[in-house]
Amino acid sequence: MPEDHFGPRVAERFDERYAHQADIAVVEPIVDCLAELAGDGDALELGIGTGRIALPLSERGVRVHGIDLSEAMIAKLQAKPGADRIGVTIGDFATTKIDGTFSVAYLLVNTIMNLTTQEEQVACFRNAADHLEPGGCFVIEVEVPDLRRLPPGETFQPFDVSPSHLGFDEYDVARQGLVSHHYWIEDGEVDVLSPPFRYVWPSELDLMAQLAGMTLRDRWEDWQRGPFTSDSDKHVSVWEKP
Repeated sequence: MPEDHFGPRVAERFDERYAHQADIAVVEPIVDCLAELAGDGDALELGIGTGRIALPLSERGVRVHGIDLSEAMIAKLQAKPGADRIGVTIGDFATTKIDGTFSVAYLLVNTIMNLTTQEEQVACFRNAADHLEPGGCFVIEVEVPDLRRLPPGETFQPFDVSPSHLGFDEYDVARQGLVSHHYWIEDGEVDVLSPPFRYVWPSELDLMAQLAGMTLRDRWEDWQRGPFTSDSDKHVSVWEKP
């Protein structure tokens, strides 16, 4: 079982610290897209967390089931109104099997990178494909590694510097490794979190999908479905099971 980096200490303030991601302007286009892909079928969220997307998607009438390793994050989800409509399984979303099939499976906000080896990421694609109905789709939202901003010989890249938060990424280019360092300054104290990730390129994800028997259907730079270009800093990709 992979290490759980989202235990009680992280879960306690997770929604507060990432409140901007729950803004209706952020959530609505995501839910619109996933509801469209789900149609009359069910949705499977890999890494469901505290329910930022699952809850509003469920309110649209889509039946949602989630898999997550963190019991603390699931406890936060289950304390929210409407959580009784959402099924939850505790486990590693790369390998955990549940009953039933789904029209759409999805993995958002860089969560594919929580799987820190290529083998685990490949297993995740195969697991998603195994849970999809024929014609079903697997959706991933993930950043494009911004190595163009990394000077030769440097390994650190800041991504947020504010009075309440300092964040910087530490790259291991040879291994496609990344440690995301967070220093939260709250109530005169510093809370440190440094989870490991494995960054992954769009073409590599396409090959993982091919190994799982899926083909690329769409790729956008955002949930407004803007065109993906060389300057896009993230992508939303949709692969389809034949």
